[in-house]
Amino acid sequence: MSSQTAVNPALTEWTGHQGLPRFDAVKDTDFAPAFDAALASHEAEIDAIAGNREEPTFANTVTALEIAGDELSRISALFWNKAGAHTNETIQALEREIAPKMARHYSKIGTNAALFARLDALWEGRDALGLTLEETRVLERHWKGFVKSGAKLPKAEQERLSAINEKLAGLGAQFGQNVLADEKSWALLLSEEADLAGLPDYLREAMAAAARERGEEGKYAVTLSRSIIEPFLTSSERRDLREQAFNAWVARGANGGKTDNREIIRETLALRAEKAKLLGYANFAELKLDNTMAKTPDAVNDLLMTVWGKAAARAAEEERDIAALIAEEGRNHEVMPWDWRHYAEKIRTRKFDFSETELKPYLQLEKIIAACFEVAGRLFGIKAIERKGIPAYHPDVRVFEIRDRSDKLVALFLGDYFARSSKRSGAWMSSFQSQHKLPLKNGKIGELPIIYNVCNFAKPAEGRPALLSLDDARTLFHEFGHALHGMLSNVTYPSVSGTGVSRDFVELPSQLYEHWLTVPAILKEYAVHYETGAPIPQALLDKVLAARTFNAGFNTVEFTSSALVDMAFHTRGAVEDPMAVQAEVLAEIGMPKSIVMRHATPHFQHVFSGDGYSAGYYSYMWSEVLDADAFAAFEETGDAFNPDMAGKLKANIYSVGGSIDPEDAYKAFRGKLPSPDAMLKKKGLAA
Repeated sequence: MSSQTAVNPALTEWTGHQGLPRFDAVKDTDFAPAFDAALASHEAEIDAIAGNREEPTFANTVTALEIAGDELSRISALFWNKAGAHTNETIQALEREIAPKMARHYSKIGTNAALFARLDALWEGRDALGLTLEETRVLERHWKGFVKSGAKLPKAEQERLSAINEKLAGLGAQFGQNVLADEKSWALLLSEEADLAGLPDYLREAMAAAARERGEEGKYAVTLSRSIIEPFLTSSERRDLREQAFNAWVARGANGGKTDNREIIRETLALRAEKAKLLGYANFAELKLDNTMAKTPDAVNDLLMTVWGKAAARAAEEERDIAALIAEEGRNHEVMPWDWRHYAEKIRTRKFDFSETELKPYLQLEKIIAACFEVAGRLFGIKAIERKGIPAYHPDVRVFEIRDRSDKLVALFLGDYFARSSKRSGAWMSSFQSQHKLPLKNGKIGELPIIYNVCNFAKPAEGRPALLSLDDARTLFHEFGHALHGMLSNVTYPSVSGTGVSRDFVELPSQLYEHWLTVPAILKEYAVHYETGAPIPQALLDKVLAARTFNAGFNTVEFTSSALVDMAFHTRGAVEDPMAVQAEVLAEIGMPKSIVMRHATPHFQHVFSGDGYSAGYYSYMWSEVLDADAFAAFEETGDAFNPDMAGKLKANIYSVGGSIDPEDAYKAFRGKLPSPDAMLKKKGLAA
């Protein structure tokens, strides 16, 4: 790294426990000079690879690219973790500056003519190089990445593409910051007992803690964190307060003023459409789907519309049941979105004779974490050992060593479970360091994965256990499934490590892992009452399992409508009024008035805060087709932990990353590709 700028070595030389970063030795103000130095260092490395006078080989070009920019990768990992999970004004200001700067940097690399000439020569002559399958995949990834960065375009078009990418990066950063600002700034403060009608004790405690965080001791705050807003909408008997909270929740990013995202969306869609056309694609969706399992927008829409018809019909039945209950209570209002969760919970309580409030005391965060680790142990032979007292990026973050049956360290895992105002909403997995086996400049051979999960569960009062809903518990399993994908990786090259797979395959390991939460043997052992320690009663367990497909119409309509709007945006191209397009699509498919999109466009961070899931939100459903079929493979053996199937699962799905084609990976595990039938059956939507 350049010696011209003073750089805190703690950013790049990770000397903490087992190679963790020294989070406590890094200040927010350290990032700006470190980025400047690392960008310059990486540029020098790229110039050296491109200017190599030797004939291009896989080693001196592709492998060299794989290990270049290590310092930049480390600084970036620390910074983007902070920007998402524990941000502040200093970090946000730098994020707005760094996002376009990074886009500009990588655009310059992607249009380096000398470097692309070397890659192109290797790609054209790949059949004679004697490459392994993984090496061929890595070469293909680099070559296609350069083509999509504009390497084959004339100079003027390259410059325009670079400007587009830079602008899109800045817009994405601002979009996410605007949503967070709206979430942080809104709270509904309650103080009267009548305002709390219907709220269970655990939710009152979480709301009291949220109020204290805002300096409102003795009050109760409804916030826009899912861990509070969703249970409030479910349990509150005050329809007027439910409506007020719901309207604030769905208005994030569309409140007018400086945090309004609607102009950002319009500009983003226009730039994405222009980018696609520069690269020779009909629209941005075709560009994004080029290297996925789905391959085309038509294939995506065919799946979504197949499911939509069944989901909408089921949701109509569910709405009739809710309307009947409203009438039974002597009310005469129609079913509105702020009513659905409330009355659906009452129907579930009546139909299955249990409520979320009855179940929640059996779902302690500590026990569900332990269940996650137990399942991983039974399936994959690993164990988690918590190491207390190790500084992380926030005091709530916990550090675990992941070890195999021989006690060999295979990964480090950090769990960040509680909501806070400095953290964006949702839940995600990411990495500080990915697994690979290449020699590095410092003499090390390969690296262990350092993976983290971020969630937003309500933090309990001091001395009280954190209690989860069933959806919360599924979220925990889901994100740990992603973590396992990173931690069990066993590849040579970092670009195909862990979750370095196509977007519509990446959700398979996470969604599949959710299935083991409701395996009876796991629930019986880990779903124990937080006060008595008694296991969940068999009768309650039976009801929970029987209710797994309850409200499936609502849940699927919420998701599928969002995915269809996403695809419409990115096949239609530039639009003057994105909100009008959203309304048009919802009208075309017959969206019920009583349900809203899971992610309305102004706060659809999957799609507009960066482009990770743009034209890709469908991938959760695509992967759900795979995960339902994959778990059926275990069910067919009569053993949810069948060792032969678990071995195939680890070898062909969790460990191979992107080193082989995802279709080939799935067929190696299952012997065939699935149809949507198992997924529809799992959802309870099969005919």
